[in-house]
Amino acid sequence: MSDNHSMSIADAVLEPQSDLARLGSRALIVGAVGAAATVAGYFVAPTHFYRAYLVAMLLVFHVAAGLFGLGMLNHVTGGRWGALARRVFEASGRTLWVFIFLALPILFSMSELFPWADLEFVKGDSLVAYKASWWLNMNRFVAVQLGYVVGLTLLAFTLSRMSHRHDETGDERTAVNMQRLSSIGLIFFVLLGTFAAVDWVMSLDPHWFSSLFGFGWVAGQGLSAWAFLVPLMVFLSGRKPHRDLVTPRLFHDYGKLMLAFVMLWTYLTLSQFLIIWSGDLPEEVPWYLVRSTHGWQTVSGLLMLAHFALPFLILLSADLKKQPRRLMWVGIWLLGARWLDLFWQVTPSVMHWQEIQGVITEGHATLHWLDIATVLAIGGFWLFLLTWQLRRRAMVPVQDPVIKEAMAHG
Repeated sequence: MSDNHSMSIADAVLEPQSDLARLGSRALIVGAVGAAATVAGYFVAPTHFYRAYLVAMLLVFHVAAGLFGLGMLNHVTGGRWGALARRVFEASGRTLWVFIFLALPILFSMSELFPWADLEFVKGDSLVAYKASWWLNMNRFVAVQLGYVVGLTLLAFTLSRMSHRHDETGDERTAVNMQRLSSIGLIFFVLLGTFAAVDWVMSLDPHWFSSLFGFGWVAGQGLSAWAFLVPLMVFLSGRKPHRDLVTPRLFHDYGKLMLAFVMLWTYLTLSQFLIIWSGDLPEEVPWYLVRSTHGWQTVSGLLMLAHFALPFLILLSADLKKQPRRLMWVGIWLLGARWLDLFWQVTPSVMHWQEIQGVITEGHATLHWLDIATVLAIGGFWLFLLTWQLRRRAMVPVQDPVIKEAMAHG
């Protein structure tokens, strides 16, 4: 960094960069071990494999898509909180294409998870048959999900190219164009994200419906992103160039935003429950009844404790939010809570379908080793891909006004 507080693209490379490569290598090893266990589980315990794989894929997708969504939100709103993490947001967006391939095991075995994908079941259920005639069918499912991931990927690579051009030229028009594109992208992100929530989770029980579920999905993506971002930023803050730019105030902002998303998720989840429970409709209430028996009532209570009560009380502390290491553990805790939420949403519905198929007798709440192995496999591979993308670009947007201000006061 020179005396006039300027920074070049070369100055913005992570030092030592080998630390990021080492993190990626370790993630790849973890992913390989998890993948080996996952493949073995497919043959040993196929009943558990499909539901565990779906939960793991959705968790990692929540993190990856949520980070990119935060990046677009920062382009629209501005703010110090997003400038130093922008390269993480952009790199995460450039990994979204991989979920097209990660979804293939599910797409080739849809009837194992989704009742509407079983033609014999559809013929015997008039309501599901009606939904299948216009919405719940493979052609529309594949088209929407492909459009969602491809659309986000195109947005991500376009914004990355524009950001790189802005680093080189400092042209204010490029920054304005990124803001405009992100405004459109956020609409696409929320709209298609709602469709994804309906397809991947709500349609596991094709009789059930909730108008709030899609918004809860998007809020969950945001919270998943914050829970992952904080530990990663703690890692980056110990290395240049972040070491010279990151302050306790930044993590205080992260903590406040994390708290906001915890409260938003809780509000949407609780509102959904109260509306459905008070409405007492036969198509809606059974979704909660299934989650109040066979041990799932314990998981429901644990979810509210782990996902709301504890993080809410902890994140109220202003002192804790200024301590990166402690906030990092809150983020790791919330990642576990996000897995528990998706496990609670997906697994009882899949078990109910497996009961109908005669695969299992009762859908008791149980934890299987595949629930862990699949997360390690998909999460490890994705983290390796993220670190590889991070090493390809400057770690901070050198022409961003917020960065220049931080250098001037650093």
